[in-house]
Amino acid sequence: MQHSTVQDVMTQDVVVAHREATFKEIAGLFHRNDITAVPVVDSDNHPVGIVSEADLIRKEASLLEEGRSVTRWLHPHERYRAEAEIAEEMMTSPVVTARADWTLVEAARAMHRKKLKRLPVVDDEGRLTGIVSRSDLLQPFLRDDASIRAEITHDVLLNTLWLPADAVQVSVDDGVVTLTGTIERKSLIPIIEGMCRSLDGVVAVRQTLGHEFDDSHVDPGLSAMPGVIGPHSAPHH
Repeated sequence: MQHSTVQDVMTQDVVVAHREATFKEIAGLFHRNDITAVPVVDSDNHPVGIVSEADLIRKEASLLEEGRSVTRWLHPHERYRAEAEIAEEMMTSPVVTARADWTLVEAARAMHRKKLKRLPVVDDEGRLTGIVSRSDLLQPFLRDDASIRAEITHDVLLNTLWLPADAVQVSVDDGVVTLTGTIERKSLIPIIEGMCRSLDGVVAVRQTLGHEFDDSHVDPGLSAMPGVIGPHSAPHH
């Protein structure tokens, strides 16, 4: 079972700006490429900041309005950015970055903690290799129900847990997985549910699985997988 990483969903052909790019040049990049932000990079392609639509709007709002500059109401740092003329002065810096091998959960948590809409992706040397946005993180949830069901049936139940083919019935509707049937050990139920929940495209898991043997009082490390020694099978001497 392979799960999506930032590498799988990020945009690799990234539109960038350099420190000296002007307001109009950046506005042109947004318009021509239908984007709302650009990483600002140095001469070695290391991201040093990001300029977004909000930064351009701040600049536009700083213009004289009926003879009065609205920048006088801003914090000095915000006033400096509002009156800026080039990317280096307008950009948000330092920039929070991601790695290509991050899971989508790691990227989502970083965005949530920092209240960001996108993350530049960098390699081991800190060079820009892509950019990932909030919408990119939703791509796995566009996966069709049939492929989700197939992965659960074959990869999880048969190939990983070695369960009989008729032990668990699987249905998937709009990413919601429903599991019914009866398995041998109770300890396997949370394992099955957790493995299904972690798959790309799964929105929720609902299960009414029954069991033949309650091994919940046994060390889960011993009873978690079929074929291991449990209370009904003692080692032979």
